[in-house]
Amino acid sequence: MSEPASFIEPVPMEDDPAGLFPGDTGALDVEVRRVLVRLLRRRFLLAEKNTAQWRTLLENQQIIESRLHDLFVRLVVDHDRGIAYKQQVRSDELDVPILLKDDAYSRAETLVLVHLRTVFQRERGNGEASARVDIEELEQTVLTYFDPDDHNLARSQHEIRNAVQRLAKEGLLAEESAGRYRITPLVEVVLSTEKLTELAQWLREQNGVAP
Repeated sequence: MSEPASFIEPVPMEDDPAGLFPGDTGALDVEVRRVLVRLLRRRFLLAEKNTAQWRTLLENQQIIESRLHDLFVRLVVDHDRGIAYKQQVRSDELDVPILLKDDAYSRAETLVLVHLRTVFQRERGNGEASARVDIEELEQTVLTYFDPDDHNLARSQHEIRNAVQRLAKEGLLAEESAGRYRITPLVEVVLSTEKLTELAQWLREQNGVAP
């Protein structure tokens, strides 16, 4: 017996044109999903470098926050600095599974970070709109905090240059010309004034000079 002429073949779920991929049951638009993934994969989202995604974040902040909260992750949006980042939710009252892994800075990266934060704070205190450093000046300053008995200068310089590359990749530095960097406001988020004071005091005790 033949099927009625009005019978319509069902469309398999994997062929549903509304989905972004076979079996897609997500409710977010593709651009919102991309912002959500970026927030999970990267430490920061910078308005200056990612204008379109920053706009998407602001337009869909509530739903993106909700998705992150489902994962016990908090979203922080700093409108003044144009920075968004995530924080792991931690609670003494609730057994929270830890999703985010703390990616600690190396000793060289920490020393470079302290110097950058100090320069940034000094220049802002002097009324400057931005703060800049040269790689040679930065290198010479940070080298003073390395072990004076370690005479492998090339290795120490290599560690410092690698530290600068990582911080630039994360958005704390923006290279304007060869060896010349602008320090971004992100440095204030990564290293608070309280932590800077603590580290600077430790360096003074170790070396007898201020960073």
